[in-house]
Amino acid sequence: MTNYQEDLILTSEDFTGCGWKEVLADSDSEDYILISQAFSKAARQAINEDRQAPGKVLSLLAQACSMMLSPDSANEPFEPSIVLQDRRSPILDDLSENDITFFARIVDEIDDPCPKAHLLKARLADLVWLLHPSRDVKFALAAIDSYRSIPLDKETWVRGGDKCWQRAIGLARMLRSGASKRLEEIEASIIKAFTSVTRQDGFLGCWLADLLKSNALGRDHSTKLAAKLESLAREFEGEGEFRKAREYFQASADWFKVSGEDETSIVMTVEVAESWAKEADANLSSDQPSHIIAVNYYEKAIQTYRTIPRSMRAPHRVDDRIAELRQRLNESGARALDEMNTIRSPGVDISQNVEDARNSVRGKTLNEALKAFVNLVSYANAKKLRESAIKLLHDFPLQALISTTVMNRDGRVTARRPGMVPSTTLSDEDEIAIYSKMIENYCMLVRLTAQGYIWPAQEVLLLEHRLREVDFINLARQSPIVPIGRERLFGKALFAGYDGDFVTALHVLAPQIEHMVRYHLKQAEVQTTNLDGDGIENETGLSALIDIPQVEEIFGEDLSFEIKALFCDSFGPNLRNELAHGLLDDRAFYSLEAIYAWWFGLKLVFNNFWNALHNDAEQSE
Repeated sequence: MTNYQEDLILTSEDFTGCGWKEVLADSDSEDYILISQAFSKAARQAINEDRQAPGKVLSLLAQACSMMLSPDSANEPFEPSIVLQDRRSPILDDLSENDITFFARIVDEIDDPCPKAHLLKARLADLVWLLHPSRDVKFALAAIDSYRSIPLDKETWVRGGDKCWQRAIGLARMLRSGASKRLEEIEASIIKAFTSVTRQDGFLGCWLADLLKSNALGRDHSTKLAAKLESLAREFEGEGEFRKAREYFQASADWFKVSGEDETSIVMTVEVAESWAKEADANLSSDQPSHIIAVNYYEKAIQTYRTIPRSMRAPHRVDDRIAELRQRLNESGARALDEMNTIRSPGVDISQNVEDARNSVRGKTLNEALKAFVNLVSYANAKKLRESAIKLLHDFPLQALISTTVMNRDGRVTARRPGMVPSTTLSDEDEIAIYSKMIENYCMLVRLTAQGYIWPAQEVLLLEHRLREVDFINLARQSPIVPIGRERLFGKALFAGYDGDFVTALHVLAPQIEHMVRYHLKQAEVQTTNLDGDGIENETGLSALIDIPQVEEIFGEDLSFEIKALFCDSFGPNLRNELAHGLLDDRAFYSLEAIYAWWFGLKLVFNNFWNALHNDAEQSE
């Protein structure tokens, strides 16, 4: 932010004369970040012109508007919008007592009716409510009233309007009777906006309905809400906009369930399933049909039908319809193989594994449940994987003779496995073939573990235990394997995966795993840098670090193998390198390998925490 005279005491007149209205009028849109940038630009100009008071006012307004609203948190509803390695944008603690007193003095002077002024007034009133020692309720009420003055339209919603309304609801709930009838008035405003939604508003109807539902509002109007959602769904479906139709049908099903109309809710669920099937059929009858895409849609249709309770399937011929869709799925699946030129192996029944995984964490205390969760499966046994690979290559010599080419998602060749002639003496190429087979078998174990153990057990954990980001940060802080200064990053990554956000989890976790290896090598006084031809010292990447002999001494053979196989080997998922080069698409972040990588990180952190905790206890005894 712009530098200004820190000890300058501001007055209401300074605010009136700083030109804030003109800045708001010139800002690009009703968006806090853009408003903050406009104030910051104006502040720089004022400071450069030696207008200290206007410069400080505008800079403070820029700081206030730069924070990101996080309405789900009652205690920390504002976060920095930018966090870099050595700096960040402003947070609440950067505002002084004089700053907050100044904001309290000028809140009522913001009387412009434009939406940008409502945003500014809401932000300043909210900050005063949070930080002023008086905790005067009038500022919370001013924040609520300004937040709920923000338009409920599609453009404003996607620029942060949704969070503003969510914050208004949260404040009204916090004040209870002190907020008078504001919660009821907010509910009425959202319902009124929802009633006016048309097909041209896209997903706005779903967003408003979800805002009501997630805050337990609108229950007295549940049937009307559900009927409106159904009507919009049918409009979208009639226009061939199947994705929007599904979202609206699903929202309608949820609201019919809220109203107690379970039968109608099931009808809407059937419509969701049929929408998937219709989109598959539409795809196959288009100018560019794709059975690969159709397979995905038919699978989604079947999965949706399976969510319908067995007691309610008969009236809708659900089982018959699943059989019909299964037949279409099989037909498209067979043709998809021709499109993909791949071979699909038979499925494996993992139902017992799933049930065992769920039972292993069910009904336990938090620590015991987490201990069971991270130890659902042991670390991969490198020696056994090698023995198994050699046996398979010897038992199937024709398969061993055929060389293999590994390609990544965009078709590039990333590795080649040479053919192997069975012999008592192993050549260097034979070792590559064996190692490739080890990785292949390991990847099968990874997928089985993620689908048959991790995912089912995590569902039970989420139902029985509520964990916050701070819990995972504290866990990382107490785990000896986590490098000093990286506790928050490990904690954030582990919490993100626990919360189902594997995009964030993998982006944060993969480089921290690399740093963890480097950190412990340095602690063992192992060289982790290299000099290039120009004499410049560079950090060695994980792919090279993991091959340093001391890695096995520090981490053990099995753990070293897993880190390499999972994160930096071209025969395997290669998550660290794929991530670093931006080669992972959205779906890849929710693959079985990505889920396993998150669980692997949690296993590392938790087991080291657990072992340290119990070693300390034994020493104390």
